[in-house]
Amino acid sequence: MIDQATIDKIVDTARIEDVIQDFLPLKRRGVNMIGLCPFHNEKTPSFTVSPAKGIFKCFGCGKGGNSVHFIMEHEQLDWLGAIKYLAKKYRIEVEERELSEEEKLQGSERESMMIVNAFAQKYFSTTLTENEEGIAIGLSYFRERGFHDNIIEKFQLGYCPDGRNKFTEHALKNGYKLEYLEKTGLTIVKENFTSDRYSGRVIFPIQGISGRVIAFGGRTLKTDKTVAKYVNSPESLVYHKSQTLYGIYQSKNAIIRENKTYLVEGYTDVISLHQAGIENVVASSGTSLTREQIALIRRFSENVTILYDGDPAGIKASLRGIDMLLEEGLNIKVLLFPDGEDPDSFARKHNYTSLIKYFAENEQDFIHFKLKLLSEDAMNDPVKRSAMISDIVRSVSVIGDNIKRNVYLQECSRLLDIDESTLFRETAKYRKKQFEDKRKQEERENLRNQVNITPPLPGFVTDEYCESHEKELIRLLLLFGNHRILLRFSEGGNMHECEISIADYIIQEIRNDELELKNLIYQKIFLEAEKLLKLGKIPSADLFVKHADPDISINTANICTQGYELSTIWDKRYKKSEPEEKQLSEIVPKLILTYKRKIVEQNLDKKRTDLRKIQSSGDLDKISEISTEIAQLDHYKNQISKMYNQVILR
Repeated sequence: MIDQATIDKIVDTARIEDVIQDFLPLKRRGVNMIGLCPFHNEKTPSFTVSPAKGIFKCFGCGKGGNSVHFIMEHEQLDWLGAIKYLAKKYRIEVEERELSEEEKLQGSERESMMIVNAFAQKYFSTTLTENEEGIAIGLSYFRERGFHDNIIEKFQLGYCPDGRNKFTEHALKNGYKLEYLEKTGLTIVKENFTSDRYSGRVIFPIQGISGRVIAFGGRTLKTDKTVAKYVNSPESLVYHKSQTLYGIYQSKNAIIRENKTYLVEGYTDVISLHQAGIENVVASSGTSLTREQIALIRRFSENVTILYDGDPAGIKASLRGIDMLLEEGLNIKVLLFPDGEDPDSFARKHNYTSLIKYFAENEQDFIHFKLKLLSEDAMNDPVKRSAMISDIVRSVSVIGDNIKRNVYLQECSRLLDIDESTLFRETAKYRKKQFEDKRKQEERENLRNQVNITPPLPGFVTDEYCESHEKELIRLLLLFGNHRILLRFSEGGNMHECEISIADYIIQEIRNDELELKNLIYQKIFLEAEKLLKLGKIPSADLFVKHADPDISINTANICTQGYELSTIWDKRYKKSEPEEKQLSEIVPKLILTYKRKIVEQNLDKKRTDLRKIQSSGDLDKISEISTEIAQLDHYKNQISKMYNQVILR
């Protein structure tokens, strides 16, 4: 426990504006300060900080409070965790007894995973500099790349010793649970053994915006081509790759100071540029740029320069990221390095002065960059030239600011030697289509929020596994996701009708109950389908068969082409003489009902077994709790059975 006097000192010392500016830039407005709210996506600042009162308030999402509340909300900490965070920031000594091993592992699952990651980072960093193998292999590698000691320490680089599970055994001996080692991805758990995910690799810890380690990247130093060059942490409660930028913690202050972000691809690009003195740089870590990453950049600066190496194919594949940045209102420039160079290699050959000079002289507006890149293919071919102009106009059309958009169109008219009015008309067409697409997406979102045919499962129902039903759900989602069915539902005592796509319906039904498909391949396909819907696209088998992830593409092909024994799920009334797509109005809702009924039946069996085991114990509270849950499950099962025989969709 922390004594009250220390708590009061921490709260009194923590300046609200000082605390918040660690995470986002604030601008002075009278006696207050304003900025973009970090708790919801916005383009116009509604987040207000009052230094005099020591509070913050967002008039967009309604969140507010003092510095402790801000840290609790932003860092997902409990009250005590936020107090400790502020104590560390202001170097206030907190006296408390050392926690027992059991106490260390208590608390929220998220915090436990953070603690495990912190332990792993220290182990990897210590191994790099103090272990014979780490020095000979890991440290030698970083030295060869020219990384200095201060940079190695700044980015907390490390090394995981070679061997099946040296790190895992060390962590278990120190009282860390295998459960959290597995959930963070540090340890791979099989039926009969465990293994270290990063065995024999140099380690790049990935830190969140507050500096806490949320994930790791590991690079192999072996020449075996069958071994993946990089291995990264899997998605988890604490790590979402699409929401993370490598180097954001080390770079955020420089980004605010310079009012510019340099965007690169990999870990070593960031590190080498930092060592050369350019610190306002982050990496997308090899993924296509996402809207969540763009929102993170925008919190610190509206000016972005994308650094590309000389690979034309890679550049063209990433052009969509430029359009997304423009759509979010950022000012975009592009910088190309000479052939054979990338940010890492170029930074290691040049000092700060020559780098800054090269950047200033060679970064170009995205219009000039795109024109030069695309015109190399178009040359004198009228068809390709027309496609090139359409591509550029499409990019300009996503810019929300009218003045900025018009200036770009005027520049395009001059560069392309095309009548300005023609470009304005084409832009208007694109913007109208974008508006319609957005409106339809909002309608789908409203529909998904409005409609849930089956009653929600009791909250205590988790971890049930129905693989045959999961497979059939994914098969229907892939083959018929774009088919629409007429949905009837009751609201306020009145019957309503609306159309909904099968993809929307299946995903909404699963999400409303917070269900998770237990087959990892099916869950991966489900999450990809959900992501497509959020982007306004309808998932289809064709898209998934061509997916870059071989797990998804191969299994999609198998699921959609294998014969399926319908009798394992459907009753005898299934009309085998009619094409399947003619019966989707009956098939899809009944599949949802049978899937949820199966889950409830499995949970009922478990609860009844638990009740039999505990009845002799005399624990009346526990007996009452389980009996109540059994009654809820029985009631739910009866509801589902009645609905199965009713016409709820047509």
